Amino acid sequence: MQESVMQRMWNSAHLSGGNAAYVEELYELYLHDPNAVPEEWRTYFQKLPTDGGSATDVSHSTIRDHFVLLAKNRNRAQPISAGSVSSEHEKKQVEVLRLIHAYRLRGHQAAQLDPLGLAQRPVPADLSINHYALTDADLDTVFRTGDLALGKDEATLREIHQALKETYCSTIGAEFTHIVDSEQRSWFQQRLESVRGRPSFSGEAKSHLLERLTAAEGLEKYLGTKYPGTKRFGLEGGESLIPLLDEVIQRSGSYGTKEIVIGMAHRGRLNVLVNTFGKNPRDLFDEFEGKKVEGLSSGDVKYHQGFSSNVMTAGGEVHLALAFNPSHLEIVSPVVEGSVRARQDRRTDAVGDKVLPVTIHGDAAVAGQGVVMETFQMSQTRAYRTGGTIRIVINNQVGFTTNKQEDARSTEYATDVAKMIQAPILHVNGDDPEAVLFVTQLAVDYRMQFKRDVVIDLMCYRRRGHNEADEPSGTQPLMYQKIAKQRTTRELYADALIQSNVLDASQVQAKVDEYRDALDNGLHVVKSLVKEPNKELFVDWRPYLGHAWTARHDTRFDLKTLQDLSSKLLETPESFVVQRQVSKILEDRQKMGAGALPINWGYAETMAYATLLFEGHPVRITGQDVGRGTFSHRHAALHNQKDGSTYIPLQHLYEGQPRFDLYDSFLSEEAVLAFEYGYATTMPNALVIWEAQFGDFANGAQVVIDQFITSGEHKWGRLCGLTMLLPHGYEGQGPEHSSARLERYLQLCAEHNIQVCVPTTPAQVYHMLRRQVIRPLRKPLVALTPKSLLRHKLATSTLEDLTEGSFQTVIPEIDPIDPTKVERLILCSGKVYYDLLDKRRNEGREDIAIVRIEQLYPFPEDDLAEALAPYQNLKHIVWCQEEPMNQGAWYCSQHHMRRVATAHKQGLFLEYAGRDASASPAVGYASMHAEQQEKLLQDAFTV
Repeated sequence: MQESVMQRMWNSAHLSGGNAAYVEELYELYLHDPNAVPEEWRTYFQKLPTDGGSATDVSHSTIRDHFVLLAKNRNRAQPISAGSVSSEHEKKQVEVLRLIHAYRLRGHQAAQLDPLGLAQRPVPADLSINHYALTDADLDTVFRTGDLALGKDEATLREIHQALKETYCSTIGAEFTHIVDSEQRSWFQQRLESVRGRPSFSGEAKSHLLERLTAAEGLEKYLGTKYPGTKRFGLEGGESLIPLLDEVIQRSGSYGTKEIVIGMAHRGRLNVLVNTFGKNPRDLFDEFEGKKVEGLSSGDVKYHQGFSSNVMTAGGEVHLALAFNPSHLEIVSPVVEGSVRARQDRRTDAVGDKVLPVTIHGDAAVAGQGVVMETFQMSQTRAYRTGGTIRIVINNQVGFTTNKQEDARSTEYATDVAKMIQAPILHVNGDDPEAVLFVTQLAVDYRMQFKRDVVIDLMCYRRRGHNEADEPSGTQPLMYQKIAKQRTTRELYADALIQSNVLDASQVQAKVDEYRDALDNGLHVVKSLVKEPNKELFVDWRPYLGHAWTARHDTRFDLKTLQDLSSKLLETPESFVVQRQVSKILEDRQKMGAGALPINWGYAETMAYATLLFEGHPVRITGQDVGRGTFSHRHAALHNQKDGSTYIPLQHLYEGQPRFDLYDSFLSEEAVLAFEYGYATTMPNALVIWEAQFGDFANGAQVVIDQFITSGEHKWGRLCGLTMLLPHGYEGQGPEHSSARLERYLQLCAEHNIQVCVPTTPAQVYHMLRRQVIRPLRKPLVALTPKSLLRHKLATSTLEDLTEGSFQTVIPEIDPIDPTKVERLILCSGKVYYDLLDKRRNEGREDIAIVRIEQLYPFPEDDLAEALAPYQNLKHIVWCQEEPMNQGAWYCSQHHMRRVATAHKQGLFLEYAGRDASASPAVGYASMHAEQQEKLLQDAFTV
């Protein structure tokens, strides 16, 4: 390829002498008319940071430092205030400036955005010159242009009005005036107005656009011919998505981006897999023909599958990752954000330069799914920001069969939800590929400079039904009469290139034939695909693969080092004043570290984190109250009573320690849990924890639990070590603050997919958390954690329990009871154990033993059998739980307990002691709760 002028200048003399003057002249020309400079230079100049000025008359003294200096305002024509108006002309000048503002504000409402021409809207009255007391007689009058980027300070009203219509009312509708920051608004004004909404592209760029459109259309036609009637959720009608994604990848790569994570639902997914990610078409055809993926017990349909590959860009190799996604459309968005944040943390990419998130939405879903709002809301928070997301809406103007706006949403656009975070929205007609290319460049440049979300609303249509077996004309007759006559985007653009002599008909056909031949031969069709990728860009999961389930792992820790860490956690900065009750907690922890006081839950949990950090494992904890802990037990974040500053001791254990991230989250469960799932699937060496405020609050994130956490490994082969801490326990607080709905998690258990634990001692939570990371097995952990037990006088441990013990799946009887006297054995989990223990001790019963099952799945049958072995004279074995019979562990775990009981002694029948079946998790009256609690305890002793 011939070396460009820009490359020759840079490679030879850099920007010395006459070259610098030449570049400065180019830049001056670019500022006045971007289309007047070569595309390569224009692209470079567009990516330079600005100071927010929108004027084109810019002073710059030297360009050598970095090609150009920031554009600076000089002699900009200022809007005239009404109070200073002294002539008729000046009155009209004010109205001209109002007209300019109106086009920036509402021009999108008159833009030609719908390829089908069905969405006809009346032109807003304030886009007419007559609305401003201006007439046709004023069209040739010269007015000052204010900050309108026309390249000159004065122009006729005709020129001004024409420029505004071309910029804001053609095939691009830009919404940016809702942004509060004036620098960002000025940035959009300058970029749009300087080229009148349509930059000129080189013949090479246009040819590449057609090649990408040919690929997009070619795959759909090929699949439609080869597999007619098979569901593929095709991209037909929205083919411009493929060149759009190509530009996102190439342009962000030129900025130095190293990874791009993409999330999308099923519309167009197969096309993206083949034409963007470079998946071999032959592999896709195998999936159409029903070939099983080895290693997955269930697998998933082809349009839910993820993929990864590396492609080459002008800025170097870029790793692409397509997130797996179920049919719960928008739920993938926060998963992508979590994966991106993990990648950024791994690269110490605090601002988001190296890893870019891209999410692709449907128009009906982006407007209707609440998780979209939650994901927007998290975008600028400390815990979840990723430096801005490029959000693409494939707007085919229909949601399955719902296409009337008054049924689909209450807003003008599907994308209006993005305005809640002042994200700019770029509506674009999908049948104008060059406009699509331009808004994509705008979106990438905006994200890279301002590190905020930006939305591209790709207005298109759906050529077929919701899927290829669906007949849409029954519910959308007029739309599909129009679609039947609509020529494809590729055909329209190919004709335009032929008419403008960019290509001839034979060259257009050659692109079609070349792509078809590649599919016939099962060849990769992405020319930028890296066949031998740089594996350093990958997340290395090899140490965690191929491990069989093991219940135990060595989680011991050196006593002296643990005490040193404990002391370190008590240090605070000079003049840091801790609140009085917190100070008492720290004093108690000092005694616990010295062995002078029994260890409670908060101390043990904190030491689990400290020891893991010491051993090189990052720790991330989020949730609505995790700094303090909902029940005031953790206090991992200390707050200075003098100035409100925060100090987190676990971040200051030693120089160069791993990350310890602790964030009180915003009030969301669904998006936050999905984010943490995404993070955990990308950071295998870290302990990643989400803690619910109360255990049943996880109900709001049930789709994440069902579709990702419990089934992701068996559908997609995605390992995940996420830990969920769910406070659970019946203390008379009513239906919504008692149960973490243990039964739901147990119902989802199969094939060793997750772990469900109910620890009852501080040492147990310590070893459980350490085991979760130290053991190379990566399985999600659902832990039902206590509330009242956090400070229960019996729920304590010793330093030796932490340093020498391990996690016990079953805890046998702890009192010195003669096994030969035991005739009744009570099995239980959780808080009820201490109520049973207290009752037995008070009654002096030596014929009853109590065994705790601390891990309900995978169920520890061997460990339970070992705990039962000493009791050879058993007559009764009882399962006791606080939850109603139709909830808790009874229905899902009784067959395991019965099997162990029967093996221990033939004819031993497992009995139930607990609350009666109930539609509600718990009663709301304290007196009724107490009665039920007393009854279930008595039943355990006598039933």
